Amino acid sequence: MKTISGVVFKAFAGLSAGFLMLAFAGTAHAQKLTGAGATFPYPIYSKWFSEYSAAHPGVEINYQSIGSGGGIKQATSGLVDFGATDGPMSDEQIAGSKVKLIHFPTVLGAVVPVFNVTGVSDLKFSPDVLADIFLGKISSWNDARIEKDNPGVKLPNETINIIHRADGSGTSYIFTDYLTKVSKDWANGPGKGTAVNWPKGIGGKGNEGVAGLVRQLPGSIGYVELIYAMQNKISFGAVKNASGNFVKASIAGVTAAAANVPKMPADYRVSITNAPGAETYPISSFTWLLVPAKSADPAKGKVLKDFLNWMLNDGEGQVSSLYYAPLPKSVVDKEHATVNSLQ
Repeated sequence: MKTISGVVFKAFAGLSAGFLMLAFAGTAHAQKLTGAGATFPYPIYSKWFSEYSAAHPGVEINYQSIGSGGGIKQATSGLVDFGATDGPMSDEQIAGSKVKLIHFPTVLGAVVPVFNVTGVSDLKFSPDVLADIFLGKISSWNDARIEKDNPGVKLPNETINIIHRADGSGTSYIFTDYLTKVSKDWANGPGKGTAVNWPKGIGGKGNEGVAGLVRQLPGSIGYVELIYAMQNKISFGAVKNASGNFVKASIAGVTAAAANVPKMPADYRVSITNAPGAETYPISSFTWLLVPAKSADPAKGKVLKDFLNWMLNDGEGQVSSLYYAPLPKSVVDKEHATVNSLQ
């Protein structure tokens, strides 16, 4: 009986050890990653992080959509595992960062001029007109310069109410980067950045905040990422591109902008606003994840590398459903090599 008990005890002990090893193996792969930043790509990031976590039990990726300025601040301070921005970091921000960060392009998107004008659902904007509206030089919707771009459209004698971002924003960076290229007055005035001194207007927090204010306020104009205009059913205008054609934002127009960009630089920091091409939508941009070159936590770093490869292999096929354009194959191939270099 003692022998049997001993055998039973040893067997039980062996099973217990096995269960402990299995439990440890499970928790070894369980990781919680935190990120913060851009609202521009939030819809696709939310989808990606949810689907990746569902396919990798134990992995949780929490992302705060707080704007590119906040994402850069938290990533450079090492407060999050990764950041996100629609405007690439400046040389000064890179030099001052506590963490060496690598820019990873994720998708391409469009910033569109959204408007709420009584009796009007479709408008065209020349670059100089768009700049002068946001500079406050054009203050009424029936201004002769707006009428010139829109023959046959009955424009009301309605005051233009400008809506801009109140927070540090990559969407603002894209929009002001474009305005700086097409307007000397804008370049010599507010300039480009995630946060600029707007000559006039009301601030809204996030793309969703700007979209909400434009919907509520008659006579208003603002700028948001394309999906926010589509989801909120807000009218948005066509913009005259560098070839002189009025183009309304679309996946094809954004793809054309990326196709005409010069060779991608090694650090992936590139602007494609006002790119050449007859079909190009001119206010297009990449958006980036900010990932540490060397993770302070090897286990988290391994999960982050795996996610980046999943994003490039599987995630890119999902972007068109949310009105983003996928990365060009040449960029995807280049990024795979960069992912493999992460420590």
